[in-house]
Amino acid sequence: MAGTEATDTLEGQFLIAMPSMADSRFEHSVIYMCSHSEQGAMGLVVNQIARHLSLEELLIQLDIVNDESAIRLPPQIRDMNVHKGGPVEVERGFVLHSDDFMLNQSTLSIDNGICLTATLEILRALAQGDGPTQAMLALGYAGWGPGQLETEIQSNGWLTAPADPDILFDTDSGSKWHRALGSLGIDPAMLFSDAGHA
Repeated sequence: MAGTEATDTLEGQFLIAMPSMADSRFEHSVIYMCSHSEQGAMGLVVNQIARHLSLEELLIQLDIVNDESAIRLPPQIRDMNVHKGGPVEVERGFVLHSDDFMLNQSTLSIDNGICLTATLEILRALAQGDGPTQAMLALGYAGWGPGQLETEIQSNGWLTAPADPDILFDTDSGSKWHRALGSLGIDPAMLFSDAGHA
């Protein structure tokens, strides 16, 4: 039985919203799945930017840096986007990152060199230039109760695809949905062809 659970899990996969997605919060979303079991599922939207907040502002709000030290932030940190990870616990931060950074008892290794850390320590490390080489910060997450995600997939709400770190960590969030579909050999225009014309 344990063998079938491992092959059925979507951990470390992308969920790609179909054009027919009924929930507008997930329209054209690409979600990296962090956990998936009989108890439910949790993932982070990786292509929606929180335009109202920069990482620099967030670090100042959290007292990790002050206005003076913010000037000395590493350029890749100053330019890093804050993502809207989903509608659940939107004040909570999650960092998806490469496995060259681990915090004992705090970092969850998910799949294929991708890890998840949800503590202030990783933000401090990033601010000091000691964090992972690749990182993506999200506020909030997407969550599903037992069987809920499976039902949404069966009703053609989502496609699944192997997660591509190049898409996951790319700063060009606007192209992630098209590129994730492209990784499956799907031209997004073909998904709209049966929608009709106004």
